[in-house]
Amino acid sequence: MEYINNASTGAISSGSGAVNKILCCECGVPIEPNASNMCVPCLRSHVDITENIPKQAVIFFCRNCERYLNPPNEWVQCTLESKELLSLCLKRLQGLRQVKLVDAGFVWTEPHSKRIKVKLTVHGEVMSDVVLQQVFVVEFTVNNQMCDDCHRTEAKDFWRCMVQVRQKAVNRKTLFYLEQMILKHKAHENTLGIKPNTGGLDFFYATDAHARKMVDFMQAVLPVKVTNSKKLISHDIHSNSYNYKYSYAIDVVPVSKGSLVCLSKRLTQQLGHIAPVCLVSKVANSIHLIDPQTAQMAEVQNMAFWKSPFEAICNPKQMVEFVVMDVEIIRENQRKTFPGQGPVSHRHTLADVWVVKSSELGINENTIHVKSHLGNLLKPGDYVLGYDLREANVNNADYEKLNADTVPDVLLIKKSYDKTVRKQSRNWKLKHLNEDIVVDTDIENEYNEFLEDLEEDPELRQNVNIFKDKNKQQIPVDTNDMDDPSVPRITLEEMLDDLVLEDEEMGDAS
Repeated sequence: MEYINNASTGAISSGSGAVNKILCCECGVPIEPNASNMCVPCLRSHVDITENIPKQAVIFFCRNCERYLNPPNEWVQCTLESKELLSLCLKRLQGLRQVKLVDAGFVWTEPHSKRIKVKLTVHGEVMSDVVLQQVFVVEFTVNNQMCDDCHRTEAKDFWRCMVQVRQKAVNRKTLFYLEQMILKHKAHENTLGIKPNTGGLDFFYATDAHARKMVDFMQAVLPVKVTNSKKLISHDIHSNSYNYKYSYAIDVVPVSKGSLVCLSKRLTQQLGHIAPVCLVSKVANSIHLIDPQTAQMAEVQNMAFWKSPFEAICNPKQMVEFVVMDVEIIRENQRKTFPGQGPVSHRHTLADVWVVKSSELGINENTIHVKSHLGNLLKPGDYVLGYDLREANVNNADYEKLNADTVPDVLLIKKSYDKTVRKQSRNWKLKHLNEDIVVDTDIENEYNEFLEDLEEDPELRQNVNIFKDKNKQQIPVDTNDMDDPSVPRITLEEMLDDLVLEDEEMGDAS
């Protein structure tokens, strides 16, 4: 302990500048004059400025969520020896208000000792303007206590609101896109749990506000239909309080990229007289359609779709592989236009394409003439995927009303590449909401199709976080395939480095 004298003692100094000493009133030791006329040991024995400050205290820690209790009922996330934890410990010491805190810091303890020691330096004023400085250590005992959120989880009563996301379709690539949008924008931060279910996912929340925030996010990124309900759990007649459980059912549009749809006559008129049989080129906050024969585009908004809903008449599983025999580009002045025609895609080029089924190559010499929007991608000898409407079993009321002469025999959808080589040379990966989901073969094939769509569409992967896959960095790439500049791939500039905490800890230790 030291003392700091702020008052003038009025002692007489000699001519050499030395201060005359006096005797301590308690022990008689010569000391410099001060207001109490006592030496430091005697003053320490009479006055303790830290007597009202407890030297031991208790803080509570939840082992499940690793949070500390900030009284009265707030649980905060703190790391060891952090500013947040130091502030939390100082709030537990009520006697600090009577002294002036000068310095505070942690004293090292074993991480698993359940003890936290804080070294404090305080100033206190005693006996007519005499300021004492004292350094002491406060030991905090960490007791385990389950927080309210974890207690409800263990009691199987942890959620107050559930959001059910479903897509009633054969192809579920739109759900994969929604999952990546949630991860990119961190819309699942307040989620208590995520459970995979048939045709979608279930999100659980503690409050209705958090669930409503997730619903609003999904309405902003995809065309969805929302229905809600609530169930009464308990009711207190004395305080007139009600306890409900809320449920939100979200239906995602039953189409995905690459699906072939048939529009009603009324909807085709509203969309600039687009052909009734058209292709879904993109599903974002609206459904983007394109006519493969004229490259005419249309956009179906959320409300317009649910007023006149349509389903896919053909899905990517029904695609047939064709071999391109000849390609002839259709010039701009040769295109047929009509008044009131909608916008035309400038990313695609119309062409007359002659194709033969891969399974009939060398057997059937009759080529099929197709008008396609893939003229800028195809050349003789390429493989292309498309729908053969002559052999398709379509069960759709709007499709049956169409004149058979106006329906094309074959529609080409996208260029085909070697799936095995593309999968082996793919040196990137995506993250998932639930890594423990076991997928079957059908879902795995749809997921691979979604990865191929990301490679082929730069606009689609702008909303997706793509990470480098370190496990596949050293896999040799087939040079014969990579020599083809038309093979779609994702560059290293578009990939993010995956955060691995173990690697960072090892680097800091070295």
